[in-house]
Amino acid sequence: MPNPSIKNEDQYQALRDQGYSKEKAARIANTNEAGEKGGEAKPYEERTKEELYQQAKKVGIEGRSDMSKKELIDALRNH
Repeated sequence: MPNPSIKNEDQYQALRDQGYSKEKAARIANTNEAGEKGGEAKPYEERTKEELYQQAKKVGIEGRSDMSKKELIDALRNH
């Protein structure tokens, strides 16, 4: 049964099938870009600290305001 709080149910289910937790799959499926296809994303190293901060904010990384650029990259990769 579809969950009305999930913006992109197909993406959510695909992530769950890949072994993501319910919480992480929901966070990813509920981002503004959920399910969009298209352009290539720049590697984290080519993004500004502000861009990384905003991405960390979107996915709910705690403590992001005190992180360096490298710490933001590590947090985003391991979140």
